[in-house]
Amino acid sequence: MENKKIKEWYIENYTTDDLGQEISEKATFEDLFKALKNNTDIYDLIGVGDSVIRERLFKELASIKGIKYNDIYNMWLGV
Repeated sequence: MENKKIKEWYIENYTTDDLGQEISEKATFEDLFKALKNNTDIYDLIGVGDSVIRERLFKELASIKGIKYNDIYNMWLGV
């Protein structure tokens, strides 16, 4: 589940959001988690600088990891 491609998941779940087409083909949810842990720019990883997409991805990542959304968000903030 963690190696699920972000773009595939996003397009499946948000069919009307055309920005989903711009998400990186290679990025996985595990890549996203590692980027957060390493304080790497997640917008560079996913290829889209949209906060709505970020929030949706964080919500799904929290679900995959079995942790709270706030834990993911705090990782992104570096706290």
